[in-house]
Amino acid sequence: MNLKNAAMAIFLFSVVGAAGTSLVPAVAALGQPQNTAQPAIARSIGVIKAISGNVITLAPGSGPEVAVTVQPTARVLRLVPGEKDLKNATPIQLQELQVGDTIRARGQASDDGKSIAALEIIVITRSAVDAVSDQIRQDWQKRGIAGPVTAVDPAAGTVTISTTGFGAKKMIVVRTSKSTVLRRYAADSAKPEDAKLSTLQDVMVGDQLRARGNRSADGSELAAEEIFAGNFPNFAGLIKSVDPAAGTISLQDLVSKKNVQLKITADSQLHKIPAEMAQRFAVRVKAALPPGVPGATNAASSSSGAAPGGRPPVGMGQSGGGVGGGGMPGGGMGTRPGGGFDLQRLLDQTPAVTLADLHKGDAIAVLATQGTPASGSTVIKLFSGVEPILQAAPTGSQAMMLAPWTLGGAPGGDAGQQ
Repeated sequence: MNLKNAAMAIFLFSVVGAAGTSLVPAVAALGQPQNTAQPAIARSIGVIKAISGNVITLAPGSGPEVAVTVQPTARVLRLVPGEKDLKNATPIQLQELQVGDTIRARGQASDDGKSIAALEIIVITRSAVDAVSDQIRQDWQKRGIAGPVTAVDPAAGTVTISTTGFGAKKMIVVRTSKSTVLRRYAADSAKPEDAKLSTLQDVMVGDQLRARGNRSADGSELAAEEIFAGNFPNFAGLIKSVDPAAGTISLQDLVSKKNVQLKITADSQLHKIPAEMAQRFAVRVKAALPPGVPGATNAASSSSGAAPGGRPPVGMGQSGGGVGGGGMPGGGMGTRPGGGFDLQRLLDQTPAVTLADLHKGDAIAVLATQGTPASGSTVIKLFSGVEPILQAAPTGSQAMMLAPWTLGGAPGGDAGQQ
């Protein structure tokens, strides 16, 4: 899921919200007496896939395509993204619409729902969607946080999350207000347009949570304007089998000791952690193990790369430091704009792989959807090349203390969006 689709979702909510007060009644558009019963008016929102004359092929966010026939009396309006009043919309000609534009068609639907005789077209152009996408991305980078939920207090209107980097955990209190918009992801999707409006009572310890808002001066609290939460389990272990034709993987999870069936879709992100990076992760796992646990090392005296006092080795996570290599504004790969290390961004920039690159016996770590009995779990992010990390963690659960396998900071999980 990318931010262009998120911007489309924003358009959907704003336009549907405006429809009740700003649209000209269908009766008037049809020029028929008001006491005559009218057919039900349908609406369809999506992206223009094709245009032929006055017929538009519309691809909704879900479901089959819709053939939209624009009537001669129909009005076509261009709406600025986020605008909630159609009085500020600009009339345009049908010929100005382009493939890739997002529109809402309103009119009389056919009995099978496959076509609409449109009385009105409201459009947000592709360039406007791109602009909004960029604005959302930048805002999440600047004001977004993410992490697993450690505590929820509905009475106080707060939820506490843990942000982790190489074993160093920091608790952040997310404060909600009456104006905070909270949505919960669907059980089988990490896409924001599939998330539903929810309440703080629905947030559970262990959920993955993303929030956007203003932080306190010391960074310990965030006043949330928007929250997305959901249950996205982590798995780590060895691949038992791969079925490229079915797009599935069978994994023996080290923590539960159970076999887990996972689906790979076009939205699944598959990466491979380079060997050197994986070895450094393993050093941090060993350094963070409690004394007496097999494989534990003293971070202060370890000769395998940890710096005195348990600090990460150079390039492994100091504030303002990178891991080398370019690619992100304001620092090396893995740094936030303006400095500061971002583990999630670093992981999302590791080399991409395909299902064909995965084999029986490979060690992988996976972030997946909760799934349903009918759909099962779907891979959101998968990282191979994690053998050194799992070898450093006797039970597998210690490897998760690094928390590298999270949704990230922005809805949709786009790489680098913190």
